[in-house]
Amino acid sequence: MPPGPIVREDAGVDLSPDDARAIRMANLLLTRRPDGPDELTAVVEWFGAMQAQDVASGLWSLGARLPAYTRSQILDQLERRSVLRTWPMRGTIHFIPSRDAHWMLELTARRPFQAAEKRWASWGLDGATIDAAVDLLATTLAGDRRLTRTDAVAMLNAAGIDTSAQRGYHILVAASIRGVVCIAPHVGNDPTFVLLDDWAGERTTPDRDTALGILAGRFFASHGPATEKDFAGWTGLSLTDARRGIAAHDLATVRVDGTPMLVRRSDLDAVVPHDTIAVLPAFDEYLLGYKDRSLMATPAQLAAIVPGNNGVFQPTVVQNGKVVALWRRVTGKAATTITVTPFGRVPRARVEAAFEPYAHYLEQPVRVKWAD
Repeated sequence: MPPGPIVREDAGVDLSPDDARAIRMANLLLTRRPDGPDELTAVVEWFGAMQAQDVASGLWSLGARLPAYTRSQILDQLERRSVLRTWPMRGTIHFIPSRDAHWMLELTARRPFQAAEKRWASWGLDGATIDAAVDLLATTLAGDRRLTRTDAVAMLNAAGIDTSAQRGYHILVAASIRGVVCIAPHVGNDPTFVLLDDWAGERTTPDRDTALGILAGRFFASHGPATEKDFAGWTGLSLTDARRGIAAHDLATVRVDGTPMLVRRSDLDAVVPHDTIAVLPAFDEYLLGYKDRSLMATPAQLAAIVPGNNGVFQPTVVQNGKVVALWRRVTGKAATTITVTPFGRVPRARVEAAFEPYAHYLEQPVRVKWAD
C-alpha cells in the first residue's frame, strides 16, 4: 500500500513565521551557519539540485553562497567536472553533482517530458529520429570532445536531421534526459555539450527507495521547513513517491500559520534569527524551491516578481527571509549599474552595502540607483 500523508506525534508544535523564515534562510545558505558547506561541489550537493536554466542567474546563486569566490573562480571550479548542468527534474536545467546525474535523471527526468515526447513526434522527432540523432551525438563527442550548441545543431543538420524550429534544441534535451550528454561551461554565450560519462566518472547507483530518500533528505536540509507538496513540486515526483522519500527521515512536523510543514529536528534546536539582507538572482532556490511562497512574499509582490505569471522570475532583495525589493542590472565595461525597485520603505544604505559581495563576484564596481 502506498504511503499516505506523513503524520507525526509532534504535529502540534507551532513555529512562528519569523522563526520559519530564519531556519529557511540558514538552510538556504543565505545566513552563515557553522556546519554549512564552503566549497562549490558541497554547496550543490547540499541542495541536491540548484535551478540554472538561466546560467548567469545560476552562477550568482552559487556566488551568493560562496562569498569568497569570484565568477571566474566559479567557472574554473566547474571545469573540474564535479558539477554539471542538465535537465534532471521539472523539465528545466539545474546544477547537480556529477556523480549523482545518472540516478537523478532516471528517477525524476522522464516524467516531465512524457507529454513533450508526443509533441516532438508530431514535429517529426519520432523515436527513430531521436535515436539516430543521439547516436550521432555520442559518436561525435567520443574521446572527451566538446561541441557548442551551435556546432552540435549544425552537425546534426549536416547529417540530414532536421533541426529547424527548435528541433535541434529538443534533440539535445532528449539526449540529456537519456543520460548521454550534459551541459558543460559556456564558450562565450554558447553552452557546450559533452558526454555525460566523461563528466560523471564517479557514479553512484542507489536503488529507487534509497534515491528517493537522498533527494528528500537534501531538500529538507536545504529548504526546510517546507511541505510535502513543496518537495513533490520541486522534484516533479508524484506525491506518493515524495512521501516515500520523506518516510526515510525522522523529520519534525510543525505548524506555521496553521500550515503543517516538515523540518529537521536539529534545525528546531538552532533557531537564530538574523537581521540579514541578501541580494538574489532570478530563479534562485529561495523562491523556486517552494510551491507555496507566501512566507516570503505577498500576492502583490509575487505578481511583480513573476509578471504575468509567465514563469520568468525577477531578481530580488530579501531581508530576514522576506522580499523587500526587485533589482535589475546593466553591465558596462567599467562598472555594473544596479537599479533597485523597493516594495515600500527599505534600509537603503544597508541594501546598497548588500551589493558589495556581488561586486566582488563580478570583479567590477557596482553602482546602485533607486527607482521610486
